[in-house]
Amino acid sequence: MRNVAVALLVRDGHVLAEEYPATARSARYLRAVGGGIEFGEHAVDAVRRELREELGAELTDVEALAVTENHFEIDGRRGHEIVHVFAVRCPDLEATRLDQRLPVLDAETTVGWYDLDDLRASGVPFYPAGIADLAADPRCSVTSTSWGTG
Repeated sequence: MRNVAVALLVRDGHVLAEEYPATARSARYLRAVGGGIEFGEHAVDAVRRELREELGAELTDVEALAVTENHFEIDGRRGHEIVHVFAVRCPDLEATRLDQRLPVLDAETTVGWYDLDDLRASGVPFYPAGIADLAADPRCSVTSTSWGTG
């Protein structure tokens, strides 16, 4: 089992997600931006570190949203994760165009904005399971004013 921390950021009905292209063994899918929690690291520190490593982005606000359990199969391998989900603010990412794709610095994938309604209708998997529903939480939206700092 792996512990991960992911960021949820929603703008104008679009969610920021990492796109993984189809391979010979699995279909194209999207994943909330983030990654593994290192031994001894707090989940909130991990989500900050992951966005810094993957996108060179600094988060200004981080709020714990949920902890979920994710069972999945990718490229013929089964996975099991405990996922710490955070609503975040990041002015640099919020300023990117909705049609812009950003290269992930430590992978061969890209991050971009995906229309939530189109995503639900398309059937493209968005992991972890249930993340699209969590994205509807107003704390994930950059227009939300119900924030503390974190």
